[in-house]
Amino acid sequence: MVGDEEGPIVEALNALRHRYTYVFTTGGIGPTHDDITADCVAKAFGVPIDVDPRALAILQERLRATGAEMNEARLRMTRIPKGADLVINKVSGAPGIWIGNVIVMAGVPTIMQAMLDEVAPKLKTGVRMLSQTLRADAREGDIGTQLGEIAKANPEVAIGSYPFFDPQHGPNTNVVLRARDARKLALAARAVEEMLERVRGAQSSGG
Repeated sequence: MVGDEEGPIVEALNALRHRYTYVFTTGGIGPTHDDITADCVAKAFGVPIDVDPRALAILQERLRATGAEMNEARLRMTRIPKGADLVINKVSGAPGIWIGNVIVMAGVPTIMQAMLDEVAPKLKTGVRMLSQTLRADAREGDIGTQLGEIAKANPEVAIGSYPFFDPQHGPNTNVVLRARDARKLALAARAVEEMLERVRGAQSSGG
């Protein structure tokens, strides 16, 4: 959280935008005097800020549709840092700002969500993490050592065990496997399934 103060906003933006792929800000782009985020973003990037004809056209269209008047406060919301793209706002018209790797959105949750929906498909993403959950039908303590061995043999697959209580069958465990490679995930899952079959087989023959 950063307050409505120019120095801390500029400092935070410059620290974060060099460290992370994206920086998302929410709030501070409205019509009032303390909505200074757009100005601070411009300052952080060292670019001028002024009324943007694209933003002005959007807001004028919106005001025509709602019957409201353009005034100085509303005009503030059309000021966009030079070189920035607009983030379309389907809820209330006034656009967000995308400059460099910084995406500036409204603070009102419904508007922020709509803006996020606009930008999400355009974001660069990493390799997806795949996940598979297996019901052990065994106690965590009975499969812990074997799971450790499988994890050691499959270093690119994260294997976790999560005990839970089944009202019908008593103590039980879910085994969750996560990996970025589908083939490696499948191989590890097969190894876990075979181990679970052996453990359950030994328990049923022994009990």
